[in-house]
Amino acid sequence: MISDRLRAPDYRAWRANVEATGGCAHLVRLRGSSRILDRDGAVLVEHAGEIFAPCGNRRETICPACSQRYAFHLIRAGLAGGDKGVPETVTGKPRLFLTLTAPSFGPVHSRRLSARGRVIPCGCGAHHREHDPALGTPVDPNAYDYVGAVLWQAHAGALWSRFAIALRRALAAILGVPARQFRDVARLSYAKVAEYQRRGLVHFHAAIRVDGPDGPHDPAPPGLTPETLREAVLAAARSVCLEVARPDGTPLLLGWGTQIDVRAITPARARSVEDDAGEITDASLAGYIAKYATKGTGKTDGHPDRPIRAIEHVAYLDVPDHHRRHIQTVWELGGLAQYEELNLRKWAHMLGFRGHFLTKSQRYSTTFRQIRGERRTWRLADTLDRLAADTDDPNGLPPDLDTITVINDWHLVGIGHRNEGERELALAIAERKRDLRQQRRTEGTRP
Repeated sequence: MISDRLRAPDYRAWRANVEATGGCAHLVRLRGSSRILDRDGAVLVEHAGEIFAPCGNRRETICPACSQRYAFHLIRAGLAGGDKGVPETVTGKPRLFLTLTAPSFGPVHSRRLSARGRVIPCGCGAHHREHDPALGTPVDPNAYDYVGAVLWQAHAGALWSRFAIALRRALAAILGVPARQFRDVARLSYAKVAEYQRRGLVHFHAAIRVDGPDGPHDPAPPGLTPETLREAVLAAARSVCLEVARPDGTPLLLGWGTQIDVRAITPARARSVEDDAGEITDASLAGYIAKYATKGTGKTDGHPDRPIRAIEHVAYLDVPDHHRRHIQTVWELGGLAQYEELNLRKWAHMLGFRGHFLTKSQRYSTTFRQIRGERRTWRLADTLDRLAADTDDPNGLPPDLDTITVINDWHLVGIGHRNEGERELALAIAERKRDLRQQRRTEGTRP
C-alpha cells in the first residue's frame, strides 16, 4: 500500500497536505473552498477541493503528532516564561513538581530494584521482567478491591479540588492571613496531568507555582520559599479525605496514596530532565509533563479509545483481564441509583476516571483557544506574505490583517487516512518533523 501511494500521480499534493497537518495520523478530511477578500471584496487567495486538518487528539496511540502539540506549549509557557504572555520572572518564584498517587486496593505484581540495581522479588516470589504483562495486575484478583478502586477513580477530581483548597489554606497560614483573604495577597497557579499506572489508576503530576494576587506578572509575596511551599504541599496532601458509601452502605474513606513526590523546579536550561540533586528543570519538565497527558494505562496495554455502549462489548475488548474487570465494575456501579450522578457508564472506557487529562488554574499560562488562534493567525499571515511575494507590488508588502475577510465553506468528508499505507507514511513525516525540532532545540542549547 505504501508503494501504491508513492507511485500515485497526486503523491506530491497529498504529501504537502499531510505535512501541513504536521504528519497527523488521524487527520480530518474536508472538502469545500476558502477565500480571502480585500476590503473592496476582491479575491486575493482562493482554495478549493479537498484539504486535511489535524485531528488534535491527545492520545499518542491515536496520533503522535497532535498528542503533545498544544500540551507542550501550554505547560512550557507557565514554567519558563518569555512566551504566550507569561514573563520570564516566573522562573524566580516558588515552584514545585508534585506527584500524587492512588492508594492501594490490594497487592499487585511489581518490579523494584535494590541500591545495587538488582531486581527485588515481587510479593508473589517472582523476579519480573521490565515489560512483564503481569506487572500492575493483582496478586489475588479475587481479593482485589475493584469497587474501592473504581470509587476512588471516580472521585479523583474531587480529591484534587480538596487538595487545592487545603493548600491555599496552608499557604495562608504561612503568610499569616485568614484563608478567605489568601487571594488578596497571593495566587496558586498550577498545571496538572493525569497519568494511568499499570494497575489502571491515575497519578496526578503537577507543576505548582505561587504568584502575586494578579497572576504571573505579580511577584510572589515575601515569606514564601520553595521550602515552605513544600511543607504546605505535603501537609495539604496528607490532610485530604473524602467519605463515600459502598454499594452496601458502608463508608469508604478516600485519600491519596503514601507515595507523594515533591521536587524543586530550577530555572536552568539543562538537557536532562533530572539532575543529581533530585531537582527538575523547567525547560525539560514541559515535555516531561506533556508526555504524561498522551499516555494510556500502560506501556503496552491500555484502555479502549472510545466509549462503551453495551456491557456485551467488554468481552471482545483487546485489554488485559485486570482492566476488563475494572471496566465491568464501573458498568455495574453505573447501574446503581446511588451512583447515578457520577454517570459512570459514560466513563467505563476510562476505567471510571471522569476528569480531564490536562487542567490548569486560570492564571497559570495561556489557553488552548489562544494557542489555536495564534496558529490560525500565523498561517493567515504566512499566506498573505507569500501572496505579496508573488505580486508585482515593488514594496512586497502583504495586506493588513485588519483589512481582509476570510470566508470558509468546508464540510466533512471523512476521518482518518484511507488505508494503513497512508497512515504509515504520515507517521514517518511526523517523526522526521519531530527529529528536526529536537535537533534545533539541541543546537539552540549549545554554548
